[in-house]
Amino acid sequence: MEIGIDSFAATKSQSSGHNAAADMQEMDNLLERIILADQAGLAVFGLGEHHRREFLDSASVLILAAAAARTKNIKLTSAVTVLSAADPVRVFQSFATLDIISKGRAEMVVGRGSFIEAFPLFGYNLDDYDALFTEKLDLLLKIRDHERVDWSGKFRAPLQNAPIYPRPVQQPLPIWVGVGGTPQSFVRAGMLGLPLMVAVIGGETHRFRPLVDLYREAGAKAGHPEEQLQVGLHSLGYIAQTSQQARDEFFPGYAEVFTRIGKERGWGPVTRAQFDAQNGPTGALLVGSPQEVADKIRRHSEALGGISRFTFQMDNANLPHDKLMNSIELIGKEIVPLLK
Repeated sequence: MEIGIDSFAATKSQSSGHNAAADMQEMDNLLERIILADQAGLAVFGLGEHHRREFLDSASVLILAAAAARTKNIKLTSAVTVLSAADPVRVFQSFATLDIISKGRAEMVVGRGSFIEAFPLFGYNLDDYDALFTEKLDLLLKIRDHERVDWSGKFRAPLQNAPIYPRPVQQPLPIWVGVGGTPQSFVRAGMLGLPLMVAVIGGETHRFRPLVDLYREAGAKAGHPEEQLQVGLHSLGYIAQTSQQARDEFFPGYAEVFTRIGKERGWGPVTRAQFDAQNGPTGALLVGSPQEVADKIRRHSEALGGISRFTFQMDNANLPHDKLMNSIELIGKEIVPLLK
């Protein structure tokens, strides 16, 4: 199983207005964490894409390119690229360039995003939410498989024998589909034979098993080999020497962020009791000691019928840089060996 980190490049400057110095420091810290993850033997580091004040990842591939020049082995991916609101030609060109810079370590996870800011920002109608993704994924896969592309659709100008360059080092460039809880998204990924990244940030992880089964069944019916139908899991997590320490450190920022987001979505304030319940044996959160979290990852993998990748999303909790660095070190030194 591959173990990695996902980041949304959170910045603390939003609490007091824009602060260029704070943003530069946060970006330096993020790159330092990616370098440490590489040195610690983690398999993958992913960056999200948001267009909000509290995140610095709106142009995530640029950050990944900076990291590629400073790392040697770790895979560099998006988590996710909001393909619905992007031009697949430019997405492919950007990640092909990243693949060249990184000498074959680039990947992408494409999805529709859990926030909606990208749609009006780039001139798209939310009523076309699913149709946009379906059409653009079709074009992206055609570009990946062919240097010259003939294509036409509803949301973009047609392409007629159009050459798309540069071409990546990897053939094919890995493209995962990021999903939440929509059954048709799981089925679509299976039919296309694309690896699946499941974001579980709340509830009980084992409840996603029927959806993962839909993915595997759709893939098998489409004739894709079992080994091609990989499943990854993205969840909120944080590691400290003891479970109590991890939870005490993680909770304040977790509660602040999810209470704030919850106001936008009609959720109630986050309580410590809810947080502790989510850290129970079947809950989605993986906040604890190395042994406890490694055991929980194994249980989640068994509950979902086997996963090939797990990524921790830990830096949206306003944790200090040094604690995030320590958590990455513990993941590399203790959790990775435990899961091998």
